[in-house]
Amino acid sequence: MNSTSNLLPRKIHRLLTESLSYRPVVCVLGPRQAGKTTLVRQFSEGRKYVSLDDDASYALAKRDPVGFFNTLDMPCTIDEIQRVPELLTTIKLAVDEDRTPGRFLLTGSANLLLLPQTKESLAGRVGLVSLYPLTESEKEQSKSILLSKLISSDLHPRLPPHSNDSTSDLVERMLFGGYPETTQFTLNQTRRWHREYLYSVIKNDIQSIFRIREIAKLELLLRVLSTRTAQLLNIANLTKIVQLRRETLESYMSILERLFLIRLLPAWAQNPTKRLVKAPKLHFVDSGIAATLAGYGPEDWEMNRTAIGPLLESFVVQQLIAQASWIDEDLTFSHYRDKESRFGVSRSKRPQLSLTSSLMD
Repeated sequence: MNSTSNLLPRKIHRLLTESLSYRPVVCVLGPRQAGKTTLVRQFSEGRKYVSLDDDASYALAKRDPVGFFNTLDMPCTIDEIQRVPELLTTIKLAVDEDRTPGRFLLTGSANLLLLPQTKESLAGRVGLVSLYPLTESEKEQSKSILLSKLISSDLHPRLPPHSNDSTSDLVERMLFGGYPETTQFTLNQTRRWHREYLYSVIKNDIQSIFRIREIAKLELLLRVLSTRTAQLLNIANLTKIVQLRRETLESYMSILERLFLIRLLPAWAQNPTKRLVKAPKLHFVDSGIAATLAGYGPEDWEMNRTAIGPLLESFVVQQLIAQASWIDEDLTFSHYRDKESRFGVSRSKRPQLSLTSSLMD
């Protein structure tokens, strides 16, 4: 893997600039450590900056949201707004009185659209920008976008000579994932970082915001899900394995989705028929996190392909969904499969598309 800086340019920068030019509130949503703070700091000129990860700021905002708001100079940036969602009501009232573009730049490590208490405050008043972990295209600082080529039918697949080096590079990219801080780490260091990251998310968000009791059960669920990425979601089976009531398990799944650890990709159903499978597909947002949780390593490319195949699928899905956030297309993603579909592994040696180089476009 190429040695890169954790200050790589983000392709969402243009869209964020545009949004601030005409929206009174813009919120950058994405996982913790995906680079949101680094990105919004690039818009710091003339802006007050406050982080709700700071204990003093958090305590004041939680105790007295209106009083905290009155201490802010305009325009302002509020980092990790999900920690005090009560502030959104105050921001809503302020924006209703003054809709000057760019007044509030927010970041959130929980998907505010999935938090019931925030939907009304956000409706029609905020521009949402999604920032995911680094894509392979961003790591390579490519100027083109694969998804744009797919949409415009301007993609020209190629069949290069098979190379063990290209295969190992693809596996390495899947196992590392896309979190900016790990770009100069070894694989072992990255795995350690993934484990510390999950511990931090559980401590800072799952326990402090959602206040669930059975943390051990949630951690077990997360590990089980890591071995089922890119598979159809089977709630009944998961309840038996994790030994949770269905309602509790679904609540835990929702928390993991809100925190951008997993995503549920709905079934394509424009013309519903009995043949269509309606269950969503589970995908981890970052393939590296899934690989660390499941204990997958480079050797599994040859020894455990039934496991690595789904990990590769989630890796590709994430690249495309992240690229969709950069372009001005109203895109939705879904999976398609009918009940007669079967997947298998062929023993024959077939030409392989240059997947790695395509995703770097």
